[in-house]
Amino acid sequence: MNTTSSDGHDEYHTLLARRDAMRLRQQLLSPSARPDAGAGPWASAARRAHGQPYDGAADQQVITRQLPLVTPFGKLIGHLYDAMFERHPYLRALFPDSMDFQRVHLERAFWYLIEHLDQPREVADFCARLGRDHRKLGVQPVHFEVFEQALAEALRRSAGPRWSEELEQAWLRMVRFAVGAMVDGAAGALAEPPYWNATVTAHELRGPDLAVLRVRPAEPFPYQAGQYTRIQTPLLPLTWRPYSIACAPRPDGELEFHVRRTAPGGVSDALVTRTRAGDQLRLGPAQGSMVLDGDPARDVLIVAGGTGWATARALLEELSRRPLHRGTHLFVGARTLDELYDTAALARLEKNCSWLRVVPVIGEESGAAESGSVADAVARRGDWSGHTAYVSGPPMMVTATVYGLTALSLPPDRIHHDPVDTALPPAARPSRAGAPVAITGG
Repeated sequence: MNTTSSDGHDEYHTLLARRDAMRLRQQLLSPSARPDAGAGPWASAARRAHGQPYDGAADQQVITRQLPLVTPFGKLIGHLYDAMFERHPYLRALFPDSMDFQRVHLERAFWYLIEHLDQPREVADFCARLGRDHRKLGVQPVHFEVFEQALAEALRRSAGPRWSEELEQAWLRMVRFAVGAMVDGAAGALAEPPYWNATVTAHELRGPDLAVLRVRPAEPFPYQAGQYTRIQTPLLPLTWRPYSIACAPRPDGELEFHVRRTAPGGVSDALVTRTRAGDQLRLGPAQGSMVLDGDPARDVLIVAGGTGWATARALLEELSRRPLHRGTHLFVGARTLDELYDTAALARLEKNCSWLRVVPVIGEESGAAESGSVADAVARRGDWSGHTAYVSGPPMMVTATVYGLTALSLPPDRIHHDPVDTALPPAARPSRAGAPVAITGG
């Protein structure tokens, strides 16, 4: 009796959800709801993202001037999700049980948009990649309409009596512009899967909190050395975390990941302590622009800390395959000698690549070529202004190294780095090269 009642209750709410989604979709497609004939607000924004004018700088000034009304963003985002789930409870099923990571991710996205809004082409390119990646979550254009409605309500709740039409419209134009590019990105990737099913072929512990996983996708997985992907384990449905791919593309299609357990109960915990060979994972599309450039004339500087070695290893494997080997310096940092967990691969690369010079940097123990911070070790070693640099590792290390290299006259457009945590206000962030996500896992 109770089971039947529960099933009927679930079916009733499923039907309500479908009707709600149909109504929103009709609103989205209705000519009367669109500012220009034959296109919704997202399509209009998408066209602006591809050449037609959008005055992002003007909206940036309005939003920045009135930031105190809606910051810290934790409160605004709390109001946003409250409004969204109050109006459309069925959407809660699209999100993981814990919303903490999602809230931080959205906060970083807001800061990224605000800081870069005067560069619409950069924002459009970033959001197109984001839209391609969001297909794995089941996000549809109709969900963006719901998001806009919830954002408008959240702005009113956060600003209170100081709310203004000018503030709300600037925010909505910014979000519509970003969403237009996301919709374009998703549409442009229709020929590829939203995610790849993959099988763990090997799982090796390299310490109590670190594992090396080899994974074989069921279908060819396109990527370049230096990129990352997001991983979902069936142990935590709907929860995706980014991890760098620790190898250049291989003939057998296998991928390698180096995962450090960062906290109990998260994806990293599941991958390190509860995953075995034969288990299934899902992989999102490859992302990231930290790939090798095509200029054979420049020497290369690679700086890696912790599991940032995964990215460095992939780049070195790719360099070893190129006919014109450039001189390469690798600084690889760890807190202790024991945390240089992949010394066999490092020694093999150093032995087989005459163009490679390796400088280990140990933070807590002596006995290595260098001691102290990686950023300081790089600064002590000379002039890097003629190099192209690649930096990967913990956000603080990446930030310090990027600052240091910039101070040493290495042009910013030749410093490629892992995305860093951009949850801080724009003035506190190191550069515009990073995207709003950190390759750390959780």
